[in-house]
Amino acid sequence: MTVARSVADVVAEHVRFEVECIDRMYCNVYVPRLQFGGGVISFLKQHLHLQVASTAPLGKISKAFTESVHQFAHERSIPWVDFAKGQRKDDVMHERLAGFKGSEGVVFIGRAQEKTSVFRTQKRRNANGSIYPFVVKTTAVINHFYFYCLDEDFGPFFLKFGSYFPYTAKLCINGNHWAQRQAAKSGLSFTPMDNAFAKVAEPKALQAICDRLGPEQIENLLFKWLAILPDPFTDYDRAAGYGYAVSILQAEFSLTQMLDSPLSGRVFFEHVIRQNLDTGRPDQVSLIFDRRVRAGHRRPTPSQFRTRVITDGVAPSLHVDYKHSRIKQYHKEGRALRTETTINDPGDFQVRKGLVNLPALREIGFSANRRLLGAQRLDHDPIAGSDTLDHLTKPLATAPGTRVSGLALGDPRSQALLHALAVFPLTLPDGFRNSDLRVRVEQLRGLPPGALTAGQMTYDLRRLREHGLIERMPRTNRYQITELGRRAAVFIPRVLERVLPAGLDHLLSPQLAPSDTPLGAAARAYGAAIDQFIQEAFAA
Repeated sequence: MTVARSVADVVAEHVRFEVECIDRMYCNVYVPRLQFGGGVISFLKQHLHLQVASTAPLGKISKAFTESVHQFAHERSIPWVDFAKGQRKDDVMHERLAGFKGSEGVVFIGRAQEKTSVFRTQKRRNANGSIYPFVVKTTAVINHFYFYCLDEDFGPFFLKFGSYFPYTAKLCINGNHWAQRQAAKSGLSFTPMDNAFAKVAEPKALQAICDRLGPEQIENLLFKWLAILPDPFTDYDRAAGYGYAVSILQAEFSLTQMLDSPLSGRVFFEHVIRQNLDTGRPDQVSLIFDRRVRAGHRRPTPSQFRTRVITDGVAPSLHVDYKHSRIKQYHKEGRALRTETTINDPGDFQVRKGLVNLPALREIGFSANRRLLGAQRLDHDPIAGSDTLDHLTKPLATAPGTRVSGLALGDPRSQALLHALAVFPLTLPDGFRNSDLRVRVEQLRGLPPGALTAGQMTYDLRRLREHGLIERMPRTNRYQITELGRRAAVFIPRVLERVLPAGLDHLLSPQLAPSDTPLGAAARAYGAAIDQFIQEAFAA
């Protein structure tokens, strides 16, 4: 097995298989007609036939719902847990699930006090001074009932109900658990790994299973368990149109790439964390999420635009934020590269929250994962840049077999040609002629007028044209600069003039002491370490 050397090498050569799957999803479960004041007043006066639109009578419904939850637990001997402040609910689920018997059922019911939106009645006065009740939406800390369940199709999940009107709920599922269950039912051989797959016999068949998870399966799960669990709304309520609907609160989209060894994962993150801390910049975020980002604008895009490296024990993870969404990348259990895009507000991407829009969010999330990996591969293995540099500097053979020399970047003649291309008059729409370029090159090389012949410049024009830096304008003897020529002419001379000479001067200048520059000090320390190692090796 070869050792991975770069990010691009890890992704291209050391991934055994990869799977894209919807990971954890939080869904809002709510009654659409009870999400605004007018709908609540209609429920009170027209559906319950109350004379006054007051929420006080709803206390009887809340009390009956609470009693039905306790009765449900008692009749079925379901364990009851009152969550302590700060207690991790998932840890309780893992502990209880280990001792649960059966393929499906309620594992336990938990109760916790949490803040949520509720409707209450306030007393208000009209223009005549008379007091009247007014329904307002506010927040309150109320009891929530957590139903932690095991489903034959979805595996572990929970459904959380508020105990106060309008009794909104939250559904939490894990798409990887669903995929594991479906893979087992189809007879596909695999080895599970937490919420992922460690091994799989047929990766394409597994991906096809993951692709099937959508709104239909999630709705079927919800309404199946709404029929099983206590429900604050009656058949009479549902028949009148007060039934639950579901929307997306948060969705995670994961790409899991199983690696051939833990070393490959460590190589990946050592390179990424060292060189990709600018991933959260607006220009990079714009590429990853394929969104227009306004930075420094009078109405800038609302986002923190940051890159964070968070270390949990010895395992680092990379986090990139965009508005309410984020990408997390980490080394999963030392065996897989995990890239997750979490969308906390579909509105960040002009997508509505309805569950029917899950396929659109899925495309956004998985594309963001791929774009991040693509940006990292380009940063660490710039294939396009290397190919372009070879194209510019190496000789070419034309179709008739004529050899055209390349542009040696350290050669003054090549440098003068690139500098001349960057001069503004040569970029005018009507292009330039042989004589225009010849005058500029003579000036840049410090040659007297007429020192370069038309034949010599024709040879250079041919080199520039064959290497794609300029092109001849149809039916004329004039040339214009290509996009490649414009960018190369601006970039390459500056690197050669400003970076390389200054760097070599810092490394080799006899006038500078070893500690005068960071580059010089580092080079001398490295050389001394090599010399010491050689001496010790020979001595041994």
